[in-house]
Parts: sequence; structure tokens; C-alpha cells
Amino acid sequence: MRRPILTIFYQYDPWNASIGGIQTVIDTFIKYSSEQFCLRMVGTAASKEWKVGCWQTATLFGREVEFFPLFRSFNDNVRQLIPTSMRYMAALLKRQLASDFMHFHRLEPTLSVMNWPGEKTLFVHNDIQKQISRGGEGGTGILWQRFPEAYLTLEKVLLNQFDQILSCNASSTLFYLSRYPKLAQRIKNVKNAIDDQLFYPLPAHQKVEKRLEILSNLGLSPETKLVLFAGRLHPQKNPLLLVQSIAALSDPQIHLLLAGAGELESAVRAEVQKLHLERQVTLLGAVPRQDLAELQRIADVFVLTSDYEGLPMVALEALASGTPLVTTPCEQVEALLSPTSGVVCRERTPARVADAILRVLKHPEQFPSSACLASAAPYQAQEVIRGVYDAMWSRWQQKQQQL
Repeated sequence: MRRPILTIFYQYDPWNASIGGIQTVIDTFIKYSSEQFCLRMVGTAASKEWKVGCWQTATLFGREVEFFPLFRSFNDNVRQLIPTSMRYMAALLKRQLASDFMHFHRLEPTLSVMNWPGEKTLFVHNDIQKQISRGGEGGTGILWQRFPEAYLTLEKVLLNQFDQILSCNASSTLFYLSRYPKLAQRIKNVKNAIDDQLFYPLPAHQKVEKRLEILSNLGLSPETKLVLFAGRLHPQKNPLLLVQSIAALSDPQIHLLLAGAGELESAVRAEVQKLHLERQVTLLGAVPRQDLAELQRIADVFVLTSDYEGLPMVALEALASGTPLVTTPCEQVEALLSPTSGVVCRERTPARVADAILRVLKHPEQFPSSACLASAAPYQAQEVIRGVYDAMWSRWQQKQQQL
């Protein structure tokens, strides 16, 4: 029996990854992939070393992967005038890149592949209803917020082509089951997967040593309490609220590390200057995952101030590193936390977020590493991803027996 081919479609370069939870999910899916499958990736080129428009073989996480970049995209952390998803969809129109199994992580590009043969799976990462209905709160985060009915029309046309719709978001699962009852047998929940070989807690003495080393490198005193954020500086993530919350704390011994980049970077810098927080906030820019893992392990608290979320990978990674979480109300994140692994801040105001941060910093004994690890335990990559691959392999064997 020949090895089946799995092709993953997404608008990034896995060897030069941009910031985002979907990118992290795909990276982890490749790293923990089954040897029973040949892996292909159709993405974009973030390096001049790639040749656009042809297959090239390279190694990623110890696996051989065939890579097909559709076009060059050098800075996808900042939104372009023409969304990358639209460019990706247009580029696919000219191609026929079907394989035995195909995984898609955005809906829009699949308009170009409706007639392709092979088993298609759509991964849903966000709360779809909230993602397209936030126009009243600024409406600048996601293009479809301006045209929600257009998105729902497109969705209705495209979803029927998928053999599976795997949702990482419980609200989206319920939404799809209600809206598309005829597809109910294809719609399933799937957990996000943490790379627990990369995100894990340190023994106490090693954590102290690494923490002092990083504080020294940042020019901060050993007594400094570290608040960490990682992700795009994007309206959805509301980083301005986080900066304002640090100002509300009014404590020079509390320092915010912002690991990320995006269109709000200038606005965040301006807010830091306006609030005179230059000594309390450090913008690190885009941070490689290995370096981010080190920060997750030594931070005192990880904070999300998002307007809405699915189940962000950075939240899972913080907990897997033994670091407690403070978050604004996001259903999936709330369901993840226990009273001893984090705090949900019910009001999206600087004062309330500051109170929640202070609660964790003042009473770390109430948020032990063991509780954080327990919250993250069901999401370990080897178990989650093995289940997906095993199910694919079973379906493949059944198909071959029917030939």
C-alpha cells in the first residue's frame, strides 16, 4: 500500500513563520505527524531562497516536507491593502494541487478548490459569530466584520465540499450544527495541541536562574514582576487596554513584555509614551518560538485582553509552562481555566484588568504551577494529533480495501 499524501494549505512560510495561532497549530501538526503520510505544504515564500510556483523539498522538525509557495509575502504580521487570504485564493485558482488528504485553515481560499478530488478537512479556529459581528466595536480587526452577510453566503456555498469540519471552538461547533444540520455528521470538535516538548515548566532552582538571567539582559532589577503578552498587535487582541492596565497598576516593579508585531505597534508605542511607561513596558517585536518558550517559563503571569478569541495557543502554552493566566471574557479560555490556574476579568477596563493582574502577583501561592499544568494536560500534542492521524489512516485503509 502506497503512503497517502497530506497537503496542508495556509498562507505562511513554515520555515520563516509569521505570528499567529494557526501557524503554531500547523507547525505542531507537522512536527508530530505520522510517518505513514507524505507531507506537503502549500504556502507563501517569506524568503528569497524559495522558488515561487514549484515544489521543493526541505526538512522541518525532522520531517521531509514538499513545499509549494504560491507567491512572496515578506511581512505578513501587518495587514496589507489586499488581504493575504484573497491573494492566496487568487493564486490557487491557477493551480491543481489536489492530494489524498487536504487540510484547510481558512475558508476563503477553498473557493478555488471546490472541484478538486480528495478528502478535504476544514479546521475552524475562532468563534465565527463573534469574528464577523464586531462591527459595532470599531470593526477594523477583520474584513468580514464589514460584510457579515457576504461571509455567511460564502460559507453556505463552500462548506458542503468538506468531508470533515473540525472545530477548535465549541461555540463555532454549535453554530455550525444549528445552521447546517445536514452536515452534522461531518462537524466535530478537535482540541488545539500544545507542543509540550517546547513548552514546559522549569524546576524551581532553574527557573530562578533563568529568570535572573533574562531580567539582567533586559536591564531590570531582580525584584521585577514580569507580565507577558504574546501575539499580533492587532485590534482583536486589544493591546492598548493591556498597556493602560499597566498604567493603572502604578507600580514601577511590574514590567510588561509585549512579544509580537502588527499594525498597532505605532499606536502601542505612542500609548506607552503618553502614559510615561517607557521604564515599565518593553516591546520585543516578533519573538522566535524557542525564545518565547523561555519567556513563558519565567513570567509571573500571562495576560490576554482580547475582544474575542477562539482558544489561543499562547494561553495553552503559558499554562503548559506553569504560568497562570489573566484573561478578559472569552468563552473557550474561561472553560480552560480553574480557579487556581487563572483569573477571568469580567470587565474590559484598565482598572479591572489591573486588579486581576495584581491578584495573581500578590498571591502566587494561590496559582501553583501544578494547577496550570492540570488545565493544559488534555491538550498535549502527541495525544491530540495522534488521534487525528490515526482516524485519517483508518479511513485511508478502508478506501484502499474498497478499490
